Amino acid sequence: MALREKDLVDLVDYIFEIDSYQSKMGDDENIVTLSFSVADKDAANDLGGFLERGYEFILDADVTAGEQKDGRYRVFVEMERNKRVPEYIMEIMDGVSKLTGREDFKFRYYKNWRSQDLSIDALKEFVPTDPSNYGVKVTETRMENYKEFFTNSFVDDISLHENRLTIKKKYAEPLFFEFIDFGDSIDVIENIDGKFDLMESYPEILFLTKYVGDYNISKYGDKLVFENQGKALVVKRI
Repeated sequence: MALREKDLVDLVDYIFEIDSYQSKMGDDENIVTLSFSVADKDAANDLGGFLERGYEFILDADVTAGEQKDGRYRVFVEMERNKRVPEYIMEIMDGVSKLTGREDFKFRYYKNWRSQDLSIDALKEFVPTDPSNYGVKVTETRMENYKEFFTNSFVDDISLHENRLTIKKKYAEPLFFEFIDFGDSIDVIENIDGKFDLMESYPEILFLTKYVGDYNISKYGDKLVFENQGKALVVKRI
């Protein structure tokens, strides 16, 4: 049965994500992904079907096979990365707005936990439409997160070049890390490979706490986890 206006009221989250998940259709720099959080499986299937059938520029729309950790379902959309992406997203969200009866949608780009009010200007600012600019924008977003993550720390400078994270503090030697992951603590820690290490890593954790500040620091194998305000940064010393 075809969906009608307001059939999905109170079933779709008002914040959706852009480029937060890897593409199944091709390289991430060439494909834009959207992801929607939906309250139940039937509603997710309805939304996925509506999106796949309703927009010629959508390459694929898919629904998670099972319930996610938060008890909800995800609907994923993929489209070619090109200069028309902002208007395509606005067209999609116009349809979703009619189905949900709401007009206050926001989006998060990549792994940035700061949401932006949905508008064509905001999409043009945050979403790369040229594949050659994708890597630059992802790095900028990572750095914005890292700088905010370390706002209350003792460190004076943070820089990221490719996967090399450098943390500097006055009157101390800089620390170098390989970036592994960043995101919500629950999700990040569940994905870590390696045995939790407390006793042998205690001297290193004590040193890092004095260097960085009052962060919850733990170690799994050779991976260090810094936690702050529900977010976790996973790195390896180099």
